[in-house]
Amino acid sequence: QVQLVESGGGLVQPGGSLRLSCAASGTSLSMYDVGWYRRPPGKEREWVARVSVGGRTNYADSVKGRFTMSRDNAKVYLQMNSLKPEDTAVYYCNAYIRRSDRWGQGTQVTVSS
Repeated sequence: QVQLVESGGGLVQPGGSLRLSCAASGTSLSMYDVGWYRRPPGKEREWVARVSVGGRTNYADSVKGRFTMSRDNAKVYLQMNSLKPEDTAVYYCNAYIRRSDRWGQGTQVTVSS
């Protein structure tokens, strides 16, 4: 059974940083493109960033220059710097694995003073 698990969320002040991690059980993430998405309170889920198997990254305009996505053999990461209150959301990692769209349970990020 393939499962994605996010970690690293929490409460941080504006201007602070967090690093989210996404790991997979039942397979290796190194074989797949992986995306990060987020759902702000009361809003629809939105795409944040994506990393290809080869390491190429793309970012939503709202996070470009502040967020950095990376990967190693086991996990995918989202380094979030200069956090703003509008970054508050539940963050999810996503990958299309074995013909299914896989999502983790999400990790809460709250940016507040």
